[in-house]
Amino acid sequence: MIPQGRFITFEGIDGAGKSSHIEALAGWLRARGHQVTVTREPGGTPLAESLRELILQRPMDPLTESLLVFAARRDHLAGVIEPALSAGGVVLCDRFTDATFAYQGAGRGFDLGVLAQLETWVQQGRQPDLTCCFDLPADVAAQRRAAVRAPDRFEAEGLAFFERVRAGYEQRARACPQRFTRIDAALPPDQVRAQVLAAVERILAAT
Repeated sequence: MIPQGRFITFEGIDGAGKSSHIEALAGWLRARGHQVTVTREPGGTPLAESLRELILQRPMDPLTESLLVFAARRDHLAGVIEPALSAGGVVLCDRFTDATFAYQGAGRGFDLGVLAQLETWVQQGRQPDLTCCFDLPADVAAQRRAAVRAPDRFEAEGLAFFERVRAGYEQRARACPQRFTRIDAALPPDQVRAQVLAAVERILAAT
């Protein structure tokens, strides 16, 4: 067991395929003796899951959307993420604050300074140890989404929105290169998985 927890997040535009790799990674880690918590944002607690439904389904302005996202995140941190990390476990989270800067910031055009202030208040310094960012052209991601599910309020946005979101992730990665690993999500699944495992092995070896 690792001596302290590790917080690993998965990011990328809708349709990039990140979610399908989280459970596989969880199994790989558990087989090696790690306590693993798999969670998601918005969500992860009963309150945050209720807020998720509002965020994904109800029309609202970008400020309201951002406030609800960070309210859900605060409850998630207090109720799930921090306790699991304090116990020495590995937390795998499908989206975290990088998604807020990409979707509400770049996608919606909301004030990045306000988001940064909310990040400071809500997270109190907590950041992921590793962020695997699944990168895929917006048009390819749209084709993948259309093949598997009906869209929610975000997924129904057009290509221009997702191109801005992708650019937002790129900007965030440039600002935090020490924790971001770009995952080429256009590759076959086994090669995508290999990229993820290589990144995770590096972060675990750094303990």
